[in-house]
Amino acid sequence: MSGHSAGGYLGMMITLDKKYLQVHDVDADSIAALVPFSGQAITHFTIRKENGIAEKQPTIDSMAPLYHVRPNSPPITLITGDRNKELLGRYEENAYLWRMLQLVGHKQVQLFELEGFDHGTMAEPAFPLLLQVLKSLQ
Repeated sequence: MSGHSAGGYLGMMITLDKKYLQVHDVDADSIAALVPFSGQAITHFTIRKENGIAEKQPTIDSMAPLYHVRPNSPPITLITGDRNKELLGRYEENAYLWRMLQLVGHKQVQLFELEGFDHGTMAEPAFPLLLQVLKSLQ
């Protein structure tokens, strides 16, 4: 499961919050790996906007991947752009997700920061990392 930005957020939500796939009789743990590119780990901008919450107000609720950390989720490789060039706090959100997954006992979680790349340009250099994950699954 992979996606960039909002696609990364959606991939994280359906992998970490098992209810989304359960309604289709799919166990989220059957996902081979999760590799979001600069996915939003806190509650997404769209949801915050719908609820009158400012874009720079961090929120972690049931609509945040961070809310659903669990030790038995599929292997996760988090990839972001440079922390000083990324969209708002995107690197830090992913670093927090990485750390919380470790604290709950998740054994297969990695975090990569692509130095020099911003939110829009980080996807191209992230693809070789995605390919490495895919090759490791064979």
